[in-house]
Amino acid sequence: MSQEAMIKLFDEKQVRVVWDDEKEKYFFSVVDVVEVLTDSENPTDYLKKMRKRDPELGSYIGTNCPQVLMPTRTGKNRLTLAADTEQVLRIIQSIPSKKAEPLKQWLAEVGSQRIDQMIDPELAFQMAVQDYRRLGYSEKWIAQRMRSIEVRKELTDEWKRGGIKDEREFAILTNILTEAWSGMTTGQYKQFKGLTKQNLRDNMTNLEITLNMLAEGTAVELSKKEDPQGFGENADIAHRGGDVAHGARKLIEKELGHSILSSSKASDYIHPIEDVEAKVLPADSKKKETKRKKKK
Repeated sequence: MSQEAMIKLFDEKQVRVVWDDEKEKYFFSVVDVVEVLTDSENPTDYLKKMRKRDPELGSYIGTNCPQVLMPTRTGKNRLTLAADTEQVLRIIQSIPSKKAEPLKQWLAEVGSQRIDQMIDPELAFQMAVQDYRRLGYSEKWIAQRMRSIEVRKELTDEWKRGGIKDEREFAILTNILTEAWSGMTTGQYKQFKGLTKQNLRDNMTNLEITLNMLAEGTAVELSKKEDPQGFGENADIAHRGGDVAHGARKLIEKELGHSILSSSKASDYIHPIEDVEAKVLPADSKKKETKRKKKK
């Protein structure tokens, strides 16, 4: 099963999604859908109780919903109960929620976007930009992030060309490259920033993204030049790419007089549009109220 895992946003909440190339359909994390509909603090427990209360639904889920490999909150991939669009709609029917209808519309929109993106891949980048803007990221950061996605894709394509197919090997190569320039594996870096389910690159500062992109971009060019084959040769390329970025990092830190590695995560330095409006509007309202009283 050729799969592409991703995170989709609904009502500012993350829903894990996998696109299956062979079946040409999306599979959504059932527990994430339940969390969206119920706002439950423990959606896994809610789902278990729901299946017990509704034996017909429990049987339907057990028979029709497959276990699909998806990222967990710790960043590792685990088999997760998943449902395609039709199955999600069946589950929605069993959960009384005001969000049911908006979620149905969202499911249809996601499917439509995928078809459009297959015809024109540039649309996938445009949708990502819109998501980042909605979350409150700066235009400068978004531009860097989009470029880093492109470089990352080039690197994984080079690894595939060099014979890397196993997902575990991709993760190890990423750790080798990340540790070479930052001094931390991906897991350690996420722990340093206090991250769990979140994407590490989505929580990097501009300088961190730049150095990670330098490491990956260098590894891409070295790979094109030397045509490494097998895990060992690709691991050497990954380490050398990371070393180049590590050298650049040390020069920058010498000029700045401090480390550029930041423990801050995105929520520490960006504010979603809704938060900004919540802070600004009350103040504006107070000003208007003051002017109104003066007129009187």
